[in-house]
Amino acid sequence: MMEVSAHQVTLLLRAWSEGEQGALEKLVPLVYDQLHRLAEHYMAQERPGHTLQTTALVNEAYLRLVDSTQANWQNRAQFFAVCAQIMRRILVDWARTRQALKRGGEVRPLELEEVVVVAKGSGPDLVALDDALKALAAVDPRKSQVVELRFFGGLGVEETAQVLKVSAETVTRDWRLAKRWLRRELSKGKPDGA
Repeated sequence: MMEVSAHQVTLLLRAWSEGEQGALEKLVPLVYDQLHRLAEHYMAQERPGHTLQTTALVNEAYLRLVDSTQANWQNRAQFFAVCAQIMRRILVDWARTRQALKRGGEVRPLELEEVVVVAKGSGPDLVALDDALKALAAVDPRKSQVVELRFFGGLGVEETAQVLKVSAETVTRDWRLAKRWLRRELSKGKPDGA
């Protein structure tokens, strides 16, 4: 498949925002491979034997995206950030359901380095991270968005800055502070010396 420019994707996103359904039909084949890679990134973080498959995650994200209220798409980076957020919600919902089914299983607090560097968290750990991100959003919504876009969305500093309409330096500073805040939040309730 030929390389698709970010400009082409942005034009189709804007046309879709304006209600042109044909634009969505043209857009999906252009972004599917990247959405699949994003889903593979998420699924690689899940435990072995996860019942949700990569293609199913992409399809569920697509259905939620299409069923959602009409978005005002600005650009490709924003689109993939929203897709990453949707995939994260799907996996968190799945993990919460699985955790509820276990009824009382021990949930080990997750160190942020395990999530950010190693990225090997399991379902319950994803739930802990989601809860911590919600708490961060209540304190500082932009820092929470930076984590979501950089970690879950896979966006770089410049793309994150573009989506949030701030400088790259602000994104870098927010990223550093958010990681410290989340590390502290995720270690709450963890026994000393653990």
